[in-house]
Amino acid sequence: MDARATLKVGELARRTGLTVRTLHHYDEIGLLSPSRRTPSGHRLYALAEVRRLQQIASLRQVGLSLDDIRRCLDRPEYTLEQVLEVQIRRLRDELARQQRVLAELERLRAHVRDEPEDVSLDELTRSVQATVDYGKYYTPEQLERISRRGAELGPERIRQSQLEWKELFEAFEGAMDQRLDPACDEVQALGRRALALVREFTGGDEGIRASLARMYEGEGGERVMARQGQPLRKGLWDYYMKAVKVAGRSGRS
Repeated sequence: MDARATLKVGELARRTGLTVRTLHHYDEIGLLSPSRRTPSGHRLYALAEVRRLQQIASLRQVGLSLDDIRRCLDRPEYTLEQVLEVQIRRLRDELARQQRVLAELERLRAHVRDEPEDVSLDELTRSVQATVDYGKYYTPEQLERISRRGAELGPERIRQSQLEWKELFEAFEGAMDQRLDPACDEVQALGRRALALVREFTGGDEGIRASLARMYEGEGGERVMARQGQPLRKGLWDYYMKAVKVAGRSGRS
């Protein structure tokens, strides 16, 4: 689209797959207004509005409400590139989960096709587990809130928190090597930092925090961390958990 070109609302709807009614609604609520109008009153959308429309579509796809989207787009750091990064990360996570389920089901299908009488109980239960695990720990509503929280934090803060977690586990590992008591002041300071990062991720939602805890308990902390690209040395997860449990109790007292 040429930077000077404009599209009437009907053409924009046709080329994006949205309805004219939706575009009118976005205009009425101040989410996406046309750059100008023809003398007869027809809406005309320029390149800047189409870029904003891409941001809106991306944020809708990750589960944000229109009010949340408006608040996000009012923040200057929410460039088109950053919004696309949020959507891409969400889709990659979703694809990775789907691919794990798909791989398990394809293995089972091949075995059923080639040796239908030789399918074991273990194989069948693994395929059931793979299917159930897809939405095992979080409800659809929680997944939507997590996506919304990620969009609120923004890609830059998410990248920064990932670095903070890496540095935090390095500090826990150093404390473990020094054989410091997980309840000592130095390690408890690390535990409080960890709990603060968890609260930031969950937005203070106790239901999401409990689901997160169930996931780590059910899958094993080391496995979850390894899947997230941060393998832990043997014993470090247990040391970390002892520290944060004490820190959590202290925070409630």
